[in-house]
Parts: sequence; structure tokens; C-alpha cells
Amino acid sequence: MRIKLNQIVSLLLCGMTGVLTANGQNAQPAEESVGRPPNVVVFLVDDLGYMDIGANNPNCFYETPNVDRLSQTGMRFTDGYAANPVCSPTRYSLMTGKYPTRVQATNFFSGVRSGTFNPAPLRGHMPLDEITLAQAVKGAGYATFFAGKWHLGEDAAYFPQNRGFDVNIGGHKAGGPYTGNKYFAPFKNPEIKVESPEGDHLPDRLARETAQFIQDNKDQPFLAYLSFYSVHTPLMGRPDLVAKYREKAKAITGTEFASEEQVFGDKPRNVRILQNHAVYGAMVEAMDQAVGKVLQQLEDAGVADNTVVIFTGDNGGLSTSEGSPTSNLPLRGGKGWVYEGGIREPWLIRYPGVTAPGSESSEPICSIDLFPTVAKIAGVEIIHEVDGVNLLPALRGKELQRPSLFWHYPHYSNQGGFPGGAIRQGDLKLVERYEDGRVHLYNLKDDIGEQHDLATDMPDRVEQMRKELHAWYKTVDAKFLTEREGRQPWLP
Repeated sequence: MRIKLNQIVSLLLCGMTGVLTANGQNAQPAEESVGRPPNVVVFLVDDLGYMDIGANNPNCFYETPNVDRLSQTGMRFTDGYAANPVCSPTRYSLMTGKYPTRVQATNFFSGVRSGTFNPAPLRGHMPLDEITLAQAVKGAGYATFFAGKWHLGEDAAYFPQNRGFDVNIGGHKAGGPYTGNKYFAPFKNPEIKVESPEGDHLPDRLARETAQFIQDNKDQPFLAYLSFYSVHTPLMGRPDLVAKYREKAKAITGTEFASEEQVFGDKPRNVRILQNHAVYGAMVEAMDQAVGKVLQQLEDAGVADNTVVIFTGDNGGLSTSEGSPTSNLPLRGGKGWVYEGGIREPWLIRYPGVTAPGSESSEPICSIDLFPTVAKIAGVEIIHEVDGVNLLPALRGKELQRPSLFWHYPHYSNQGGFPGGAIRQGDLKLVERYEDGRVHLYNLKDDIGEQHDLATDMPDRVEQMRKELHAWYKTVDAKFLTEREGRQPWLP
């Protein structure tokens, strides 16, 4: 999507990169706002599955009252997606509005695993010439804040404070809370400059920092981006909440695991099919309490009615590896898989005066849509090419004029997923395997679990969708599996 300027714009420099433009301090507010542009709060939860919140799952084992209230006061998207089944690529797309394939950022930074073949080439950072969401709104006069997991570059040049954020609390190269006592203080995180008292809990610390930023900046437009390390491994929970969920789990009966598709390796791959993991439950609820603390601060600061709140995740729930703490059923697979369990995500958006409380939308949306949507809200003119679309029509209950969404994952995931791509058009989703070129076709409306392959029944539709997927590969300069030990992979 290219939006051309209709007036003179300022070229602003933010951090270490040359930015975009907007109309500087005089950027026009969103059309719904009569005063200053709305504030924006983004909650990004790491490894949170679609079925891990009560708003999406009435039978959810985990308790998420604050997230559920956000859904009740805003719009819930039933068909929201991450741009990739693992973290760094999706984080790139949220920051830039682009498919990660455009810059070969197609796996977590920097994850390289071989299977039958070697993976595609992988870039290990978000390029410095990218225009980030923070740079865009900063150019329109917004104060900008980041807290939590970043995982978009290997050194400080790539960290949030050099990519448009005025404040960075905890964002650096790591993909998890791996320093110090991990989720408990002392954190020894290189980007948390003031250490917490011993035993402090990381989700709460990040929420307190976010709340303080809101209080300090309530008199000007702001972007607060709270990117939780939760609920990523290591699996660690507050003792009081772990005890609560252990007691709760006693009432849960049934089979915990089932066999999953075997892609590589000697050990059988299982998938969790029952939510009853006490530590994971504690982690989800602690995340929810942190969300509640920030939402309460919006009320206390008197800015809730002029703040857009967006809640989503970076990839599906961890169901096939690393403790397999959650179940995504009825969705198939999980993190690291291009099945729905790996890419369908919670998406909740509250835009006071625009979204009807408790409303739902079945419009397929994706991580690539955050940048153009927030840019529109902030009054920023986009002068570079992005792949996402402005979601304001959907927030008003209208259809989006976008025929297809695409995925491209040319890697063997740590979680057992196969290298593959996908295209969704309407209710149909085509999955393509990169090892041998096999394809599958599913009707997600009738078969959200992707159990009934329609490829042989609908050959014309398979051909049409595959042709469009391959055309998209060329558009974004997609790379694919490479030769290993004399074996040559399939290539489109």
C-alpha cells in the first residue's frame, strides 16, 4: 500500500535511521478525534496461544479477567494472525508493516536448524534503514515507550532506544528472560538500568514502568508498547499462582497428549491436547494482572477515553516442545507450525468512539496491519511501501478490501514444524510444503482444525491459490530450502 503525500512533509531523523515523515508537531489527528490524536497502547504477549484467553475460549483453564474485559469493551477479531509462526519475524512485521520475507527475517534471530535440507538464508536483525512504528509516530509528536522483549538485533544499534523509542526498559537481543533469576529479580537485564528488589516479578515490573510512563505523559500523545517476555520459557510462575493452578488442575481429567505429525528427529513428536499446566496458568494470569495494571492507569490518568488499546501475540501457543505447556485445540499444531495453532493469534482492539463494545469481526487481519493502522490514527502519512492495511474500516464493522494473506517459513522449527508456506483467501487456506512441494487445502469455516484436506476435491482452486502464492514469493524475493549432503529440495 502506497499513500502519496498531499502536502509538504518534514523529514525527521529518529534514533540512528532516517525516517519518514509526517507533518511534524502539526500532524492531523485521526478523523474521529476532535482534540489531540489518540494515545496508543500495544500489548504484545510472547508465545500466547489463541485459545489461552477466556475471550476466545469459554473453557479456558487460565484466568484472564482483565484481557476479557478489554474484549468486552472493544472489538475481538476471530481471525487474527501473526505474520510468522515464531517471534522475531512477527515482531519485525509489527514494527514495519511489512512481511518479514522481504528482508529474509524468516526465523527467530538467529535460529538455524537443518533437517533433510538446510534452511533458507536468514538475516539476524531488523535493518537499520527500516522505518519503525515508533519513528513514525514520534515524528507526529508522540512520546514513545518500549518495555519488555525486543529480539530484533544483536547489539545496541538495533535496540529500541535507537529505533524511535524515547524509553527502553528491558529490550535487547535476547529472546527470553535468560539473565539473573530470569522472571524474578535480580533480573540482571542489561537494559533495566535500575534493578528491582529481590523477588520482584518481571511482568509486574514492566507493567509498573508502563503505568509510570502513562502518568508522566498523560498531557501529550503517547505510544506505550508493552512487549511481555511472558509467557515464553523458562516456565516459571509466582508461587501463589502456581499453587492456585495446581489445585485447580486436580479437577481436570482427560488425556494430556496426542501424537503429532513427525517431521524430523528420532524422538516421537507429541502435542498437548489438554490445558492443565499449573506453572503456565500462573504465567498467563500474571500477564493478565499486568495488563490490568496498565489499563487501570489509563483510567486513573484520565486518558482511557482517548487511548486506542491493542492486544495480540507474536506466534501460537507452545504445544509441541519445550515442556509443551498449552493446548491450542481445536487449532492444529502450535508455535513453529504454519497450521492455525502456530499463526492464529488473539487480536483485541478498543478504540473509544469507533469500536462497539463487545463487538466481533471475522475479517482476517495480521501483524502487518499494526503499522498502517496506528499511522492512520496518529495522522501520519506513509510515504514508503508497506504490506499491511489500515484496519479502521474493520473497526467500524466493515469489510477489508484485501483478497489474501501469506506466510513463508523456510525453516525447520525448534518445535517440530515443517518448512512451508500458506495463503488464505476467504475461508480457504492452502498449505505448501517446501521439502517436496506437496499442498493441502482446508476450509477453515468448516474445519478450523485442518483435518480434512480438500486438495484433490478442488484442483482448480488449488491451482489458482498456488499460482497467487508463487507470484507473491517473487514479489517479496522469498528464499527457500537449500541443498544438504547432496540432496536437493523442491523449489517453486
